Amino acid sequence: MLRGVIILGLAMAATGCRGVLAGDRFSKDGLAYRVVVPDDGKGWRRVDFADNDLAWISNDSAHVIAVNATCTGHEDPPLDVLTKHLVIGFTDRDWIDQKAFTLDGRDALRSRVTAKLDGVPAAIELVVVKKNGCVHDFSYISPLGREAVHQPEFDALVAGFAQERAP
Repeated sequence: MLRGVIILGLAMAATGCRGVLAGDRFSKDGLAYRVVVPDDGKGWRRVDFADNDLAWISNDSAHVIAVNATCTGHEDPPLDVLTKHLVIGFTDRDWIDQKAFTLDGRDALRSRVTAKLDGVPAAIELVVVKKNGCVHDFSYISPLGREAVHQPEFDALVAGFAQERAP
């Protein structure tokens, strides 16, 4: 059930547009960035959602990793405000922690929250960074209590992020 709810949530989440993934490089509308793509051999399957640049679902569990970049229409809100926008639609939000760190040479914010989507509990980890007029966000959604299962893949994806070109 959580798998279906997560898919629905991703489909309704952040705004973006389609682009092209070639190897570890994603490009759209003059923007290009790199991420460490989750390994298909470890049970990840790429899925397309109209409102996310990239998303993967675990083949054997209800874990989801998603990436998006928005380069217009966001003005310049602080990272914590941008993070809160990512959990719109979730209820019973409980913010576990938030940590500032540096990602691709810029200030970033990593947040962990538990919440419900359509009554189903989930653990959510979010990373938000602003660079060259774009907001990049990374989401890891897992069944509550099973966050550690695919944490290394999410951490690698985030650590490998590099914006190569801005619009």
